[in-house]
Amino acid sequence: MGQEFAAETVYVVDDDALIRIALTRLLEAEAYRVECYADAESFLKFHSAGAPGCVILDVEMPGMNGCDVHQALLEGDMKRQVIFLTGHGTIPLSVSAIKSGAVDFLTKPVAADQLLDTVQVALERDRLSRKDTKFRSSFQMRLEKLTTRECQVLLHVMEGKMNKQIAADLGVTLKTIKVHRGRAMHKMQANSVADLVRDWTLFSAG
Repeated sequence: MGQEFAAETVYVVDDDALIRIALTRLLEAEAYRVECYADAESFLKFHSAGAPGCVILDVEMPGMNGCDVHQALLEGDMKRQVIFLTGHGTIPLSVSAIKSGAVDFLTKPVAADQLLDTVQVALERDRLSRKDTKFRSSFQMRLEKLTTRECQVLLHVMEGKMNKQIAADLGVTLKTIKVHRGRAMHKMQANSVADLVRDWTLFSAG
């Protein structure tokens, strides 16, 4: 299952060397790429923030704890999917972790199947998040190419108005509307009004 996404990395951050070794063996057996860190500070400093993947993060570590790391990732606008792993879990702590966006809060010792299933969930979330980010960036760039008039025309188009109605509303000729509409649809890479409305809705939803 990990073979399909070889570029993805599962980061393991735990001060216990035996845990790091065990998790590395388990994950590499499933063809995942694994990168280990013995402390939170090293992870934040050296891991590739833009690389696809997820992190298995121990809660209790010397120096920064797992919750501090998660907060640092959030404050740094790094959309890293986090799986907490701890030997000292409490219900309030687990609830807090999930509310702050963690994928799951697992207690040591964790069953191999449970951990692997959770990693799959985390990686799928990461893929969807990156896909959404890429779409939003692309859509924003397309929007910025529109002139003010083209943007006005498209807003009317998405309201379901015909070219004649738009021309009357904006006080210009029908030919002018057709030109602006054609250019705007081309810039937005929309093959139809339905495509445009769908993309606009997805973009606005965020």
